[in-house]
Amino acid sequence: MNKIKAIVMDEKDNVATLLLRIKADDQVQIAVGERYFTTQVKESIPYGHKIALTDIEKGEKIIKYGEVIGRAINDIKKGTHVHVHNIESLCIL
Repeated sequence: MNKIKAIVMDEKDNVATLLLRIKADDQVQIAVGERYFTTQVKESIPYGHKIALTDIEKGEKIIKYGEVIGRAINDIKKGTHVHVHNIESLCIL
């Protein structure tokens, strides 16, 4: 079995958290509970950051840990970096 490179905390999540730095065009094995799947990374992504598991449309909610953590400020393609450059907080201060 390949080394797990990312994890998903909840079945509802549309992002996974990387367990190590990933280079563009790498194949990433992702663990979702007891299930595993592989996706191709489109760009280099730092350790601890998120990768899109599906295409996410502008305005769509970003879900991590089964909870909404933000909203996409532009379209995000599957296999790309999800971070502060393409999401915004929904917190009202």
